[in-house]
Amino acid sequence: MDFTLDETQEDLRRLARSIFDERATLPRLREVEESDEGIDRDLWAELAKADLLGVALPEEVGGSGHGIMELCVLLEEAGRRVAPIPLMSTIGLGALPIARFGSTDQKKKHLVPVIEGTALLTAALEEPSNRDPLRPSTTATKDGSSWRLDGQKVAVPHAPLADRVVVTARTGENASGLFLLDPQGQGVESTPSRSTHRELQGHITLDGAVVSEDDVIGDPSSGHEELEFLHRHAVACMCATGVGVLEEAVKITAAYISERHQFGKPIATFQGATLLAADAYIDTEATRITTWSAIWLLSQGRPCDEELAIAKFWLADGGQRAVHNCQHLHGGMGVDTDYPVHRYFIWAKQLELMLGGATPQLIKIGSSIVGSD
Repeated sequence: MDFTLDETQEDLRRLARSIFDERATLPRLREVEESDEGIDRDLWAELAKADLLGVALPEEVGGSGHGIMELCVLLEEAGRRVAPIPLMSTIGLGALPIARFGSTDQKKKHLVPVIEGTALLTAALEEPSNRDPLRPSTTATKDGSSWRLDGQKVAVPHAPLADRVVVTARTGENASGLFLLDPQGQGVESTPSRSTHRELQGHITLDGAVVSEDDVIGDPSSGHEELEFLHRHAVACMCATGVGVLEEAVKITAAYISERHQFGKPIATFQGATLLAADAYIDTEATRITTWSAIWLLSQGRPCDEELAIAKFWLADGGQRAVHNCQHLHGGMGVDTDYPVHRYFIWAKQLELMLGGATPQLIKIGSSIVGSD
């Protein structure tokens, strides 16, 4: 296993970092947070101009034809700057399943405007009182030449802004499917809300929502392949974003305790502070290594469900320890919403809970171990 970045991926990292460093400045973050949409449209347009939105999308529709490794490099850089853009939701959740399973018409219709930066996508995986996104309670029933969707989806990233929502639904006892839903369509009620890290989300109620055959992704009667693909890539994208968040939080904290003085000495010279910083660094490294190990396996088409669960566990469990330590080492500055480290704390909290926190990952890992005996 070798998940060292190659020359192309390093070039991608440098380009992305230069754009994020220039555009996702602290004053700009404050400005965007006060806006109604909560996303940086200018930064999104700049990424499109640099051909970065299509990095993991097919060349046939204008993308770069790379894969999940390259997308996760971009997501890590976005996390490093806590950039308020719908990168994970539009590309990781919405575009990737269309690129993998969609028809030629679906790819042209939905992916071309995504690459150009003129359309936003997302996916609805989570449901109320349902801890397992791989077993949706939302149903899709064949109705003539269309499908009828019934159920509820919660915490749908950027749902109020999305042009289309990829909805997961159960189509039979042993089958599920992905459906491209018009959030403004009949039978769809979307209630906006704000996430922990201030992202605009939606609670979607489906009551006889109609999806045409042309908006079905893949084969909804053949099993769970499409849903499993979406879930794996969603977890990978979340973990990659989280690695960037944690690494930058530790970097900011290391600089702060080296410069901040108490009793005439830098805080970093006190053993208690260095121990907390070391713990944060170890948890961040564990998250980084498990994340990129899982992403590499995913990119190679190899089994990786257990590895993804391990990475998500470290992001949820170790990630929370890391940002708590970072905030604690900042003292009163840690809870100042004008100071950068606060944003890393709330981003890590949001990523901890998406698609299940630490305990659901442990249950999944434990079940895998028992099943393999």
